[in-house]
Amino acid sequence: MSSIFKRRQPRLLHVLIHLFLVIQLSSSLAAGTFSNRTTMPVPCRPDQASALLRLKRSFNITVNSTCTLQSWRPGTDCCHWQGVSCGRASGRVTSLHLGECRLESPALDPAVFDLASLRYLNLARNKFQGSEIPTLGFERLTELTHLNLSTCEFAGGIPHAIKRLTNLVSLDLSSEYYLYDQDDSYLSTAVWSAWSLVEPNLGSLVAHLHNLEQLYLGKIDLSGNAPNWCNAFTNSTTPRLQVLSLPNCWLSGPICASVSGIRPLTEINLQFNKINGPVELFADLPSLSVLTLTNNLLEGRFPAKLFQNNNLTDIDISYNFDVSGSLPNFSSQSMLTKLLVSSTDFSGIIPSSIANLKSLNMLGLASSDFPQELPSSIGQLTSLKKLEVSGSGIIGSIPPWIANLTSLIWLQFSDCSLTGQIPSFVGNIKNLTRLQLYNCDFSGPIPPHIYNLTQLQFLYLHSNNFVGSIQLSPFWKLPHLISLELSNNKLSVIEGDDNYSATSINHLNVRTLGLASCNLSSIPNAMRNMPRISNLDISRNQIRGAIPHWAWETWSSMLILDLSHNKFTSVGYENLPVDVVFLDLSFNLLQGPIPVPTPAASSLDFSNNRFSSIPLSFGFQLSRMRYLQASRNNISGKIPPSICDASSLVLLDLSYNNLSGSIPSCLLEDINSLAVLNFKANQLRGKLPHDIMQGCASEEMDFSDNQIEGQVPRSLLACRDLQVFDIGNNQITDNFPCWMSMLPKLQVLVLKSNKFFGEMGTPVLGKESNCEFTKLRVIDLASNNFSGTLQSKWFRSLQSMARKSSNDVVSMQYQHVTDGTRYQFNTAITYKGSEVVFSRILETLVVIDVSNNAFHGVIPKSIGELLLLCGINMSHNAFTGQIPAQFGALHQLESLDLSSNDLSGEIPQELAWLDFLSVLNLSYNGLVGNIPESPHFQTFNNLSFLGNIGLCGLPLSKECEKTNPNMVSHSLKKKSVDIILFLFVGLGFGVGFAVSVVVSVTWGSTIAKHLEMALPRGVVKYLLCRLV
Repeated sequence: MSSIFKRRQPRLLHVLIHLFLVIQLSSSLAAGTFSNRTTMPVPCRPDQASALLRLKRSFNITVNSTCTLQSWRPGTDCCHWQGVSCGRASGRVTSLHLGECRLESPALDPAVFDLASLRYLNLARNKFQGSEIPTLGFERLTELTHLNLSTCEFAGGIPHAIKRLTNLVSLDLSSEYYLYDQDDSYLSTAVWSAWSLVEPNLGSLVAHLHNLEQLYLGKIDLSGNAPNWCNAFTNSTTPRLQVLSLPNCWLSGPICASVSGIRPLTEINLQFNKINGPVELFADLPSLSVLTLTNNLLEGRFPAKLFQNNNLTDIDISYNFDVSGSLPNFSSQSMLTKLLVSSTDFSGIIPSSIANLKSLNMLGLASSDFPQELPSSIGQLTSLKKLEVSGSGIIGSIPPWIANLTSLIWLQFSDCSLTGQIPSFVGNIKNLTRLQLYNCDFSGPIPPHIYNLTQLQFLYLHSNNFVGSIQLSPFWKLPHLISLELSNNKLSVIEGDDNYSATSINHLNVRTLGLASCNLSSIPNAMRNMPRISNLDISRNQIRGAIPHWAWETWSSMLILDLSHNKFTSVGYENLPVDVVFLDLSFNLLQGPIPVPTPAASSLDFSNNRFSSIPLSFGFQLSRMRYLQASRNNISGKIPPSICDASSLVLLDLSYNNLSGSIPSCLLEDINSLAVLNFKANQLRGKLPHDIMQGCASEEMDFSDNQIEGQVPRSLLACRDLQVFDIGNNQITDNFPCWMSMLPKLQVLVLKSNKFFGEMGTPVLGKESNCEFTKLRVIDLASNNFSGTLQSKWFRSLQSMARKSSNDVVSMQYQHVTDGTRYQFNTAITYKGSEVVFSRILETLVVIDVSNNAFHGVIPKSIGELLLLCGINMSHNAFTGQIPAQFGALHQLESLDLSSNDLSGEIPQELAWLDFLSVLNLSYNGLVGNIPESPHFQTFNNLSFLGNIGLCGLPLSKECEKTNPNMVSHSLKKKSVDIILFLFVGLGFGVGFAVSVVVSVTWGSTIAKHLEMALPRGVVKYLLCRLV
């Protein structure tokens, strides 16, 4: 037994030792864990606190600020300050979150770059007042993974150093932007941004950000990266990218195939750009859940495969007018929550299977090619919160199944042909916050059950046929009302319950009010108590007198104000006291100096008033000004040099005033954003600026009706987008500008009433390769000193006069890509014998005017190939020869003036069949023979033919002599005409063939009788008339 114990003793000892070690190790681990749990975090380092306090001192805390930073006090631990987090072991600041604090600062203090351990930096929605962000400093923040500088009102370029932050996972530099809602036309937000990304470009910015998962650059100007912007995003440069958000970035060009190779992409937002090309590429992104492409220039067929992607929750391709497709049969497995295909080219039926989209809460259907009636299956989408329907194909009345959609908060029928009154069941959809029934044919009075919708925030009933008197006071009883639009109906709006309006309106939050064309004679009294209003339209009424002082004092939040087409007489202030962004005072009786706007102004329209001057300080601090119109006033004096401070000007129209002096050179030499420049009908002198900068954005220039001299500057070639150039009625001395044929978009060229000289259409040897104006549709060279002959080859180069382009638009206009602002190009030319101002240049306006010059030789026959011509004026020259019979092919011709030349021969019979010709002047030439007989020619009076002693026949009093039949026979042998008659011979088995018979026709009843034997009398009469 003892031996057994002795054998087991070592084994027992080992077990005891092992047990002791385990217990000891467990105790150590427990002690260590306890120690770690009780170790206090390292407090904020002094250098970190110092940097934060410097940053605090750079901020101004205002009444709008949501963060007071009261905890940021010296001597306290900065790791516990508001918005600050630190590393536990280091005491260094790792996170600074001041987003949404609404602090203000003249610039970003470099102290933030002393926080070199930052991983998270959020300064969103603080105001840095248009300052440029420091170019140096970000390279020190190498540990940053999240950077948010959105909506901070920075200007200038994006710092180069950001591209070195290779640990970035999320980058947000976006800004909110002026955005007119496509549905309700109100300004949803008004935060200005002037950031751009040129160098580094988009490609170099993201080239080394391989960890990037989220990229937000909304409203950053990326136009310098077009059209190859999307080459920046590939599977090798941004392999982890999940969110690509680039709305309102001035992007153009197609979407690259490389984007479809980034498989993790879940969200794409490219709305409000000018991106073109097909949309098929998005079908190859398996993880895609959100696709927002609204308001682009996309085209082609929307891939049905995308609808089958069960990961997809949001599809918005609205306002891509050339995107076609059809709605598929929807699976019950679909996860779609948003489907917006408004204003596309979608067609076909709306399938009843749309009822399978049980998760759908937003549905937008708008197309003229959808069926006339909506399927009642939409009424089964009980989760639907937004229903938007528009399109001319939608007729009838509001369908009764709408009553089933009790979850609706947004109901819209717009731009359609729906008629009738608003049905009573609409008043039972109690959750409605937006009711938008506009641009349709609804009629009758506005029903009182509208006032039952106590949750309404937006009510848009404008542009219908509603009638009767309507009181405003019941609307004010809707407690949540934000926007009310009653404009452009047949309503007479009255105040209503004055006591209610005066005492109870303060609780309202009305931001948008539209009462245009509502028969108002004064500003509604209730508006004295609307301090939050930001968008007001009371245009096209009969409101008289001065704009009241209380209005400017009350409307301190006003952003959009339209008082046009009234009878206001005074603004009341020399300097506008309100930060109005869009102000329209046009078509009133306003006098005195134009009021000086605040720096917030972006669009001002003072046209058609009685303003007398522009203050010298007008342009100071107007760096955000984009559109300025002050035409048709009584403004005298010089254009103030301060206008050059408006460096963002896009449109400047000072036409029809009494301005004197010269044109400030900065407008063409320093401001490259200017698209429209109109100084027509002033007293301007001097020469045009000669150093036009590269990158010139001008699309229309009108300097006509002034006293400008010198030459047309050759540097105008920098304006590659120029479409309209009008220098008519000045003192320009120059030869014909063949070099302008190198402007690829030039369509209207007006040089009339100057001192141009030399030949037309002949390039100066060694300076221009050709003189072919392929896009030109209007050319007016009248009343100059041009000479020489007209070349047939030159007229053949006018391709846009010969055939329609597939890109033709209804009228020529400027349209801004982002805010949608439009300006109709205009011109003044002699048309149908009178000076006509075309306020819209329609695509059908195709005119040649070379009158009152010294051209000679024959009129080129090639003009007859310009089939779209509607006006020709070649009068008062020295043209010889005959009127080309080829003019008979110009079936669109409305006006033809060849008067006061040396033309000879007979008037071509072909002219008699120009059915649209309403003005004809062939007077004072050497024409002979019979005036062609046709019902149309009989509408012209004798003034059209005076001064041609050899002409005879109606409408002239001179009768044509009866000629000897033998002489007629002899004459006709010289002028025999071959007619090819196609006789269709029927075969016995019903198949016909054409036989051409050539008949030599001579004048006389004998031939007529023979023809009548073979052909119907009407055909014979037509042929003989064409031969006369």
